[in-house]
Amino acid sequence: MFGVSKETLERLRKEYPTGSRVELTKMNDPYRTDLIPGTRGTVQFVDDAGSIHVRWDIGSSLAVVFGEDACRVVADDE
Repeated sequence: MFGVSKETLERLRKEYPTGSRVELTKMNDPYRTDLIPGTRGTVQFVDDAGSIHVRWDIGSSLAVVFGEDACRVVADDE
C-alpha cells in the first residue's frame, strides 16, 4: 500500500462502510466545480490507497482522495 498504513486503511473502511452517506467538506480539484462542499453521496468502497469511492447525488462518481480531499459521514435525515 502506498502511503497508507494497514491500520489507517482499516479505520477508514470502518468509518466509511459501503452504503454509508457522506457529505463533501473539501475537494482539491479545480476542474470539478460541480463537487462543492455540502454535496452528498453514497460510499461504494474504500480502495487500497485509502480513497473513498462515492456515487454523488449529482450523478458523478468520483473518489475522495486520502490526504487531499475530505468528507464526513452523515445521517439521511441530517
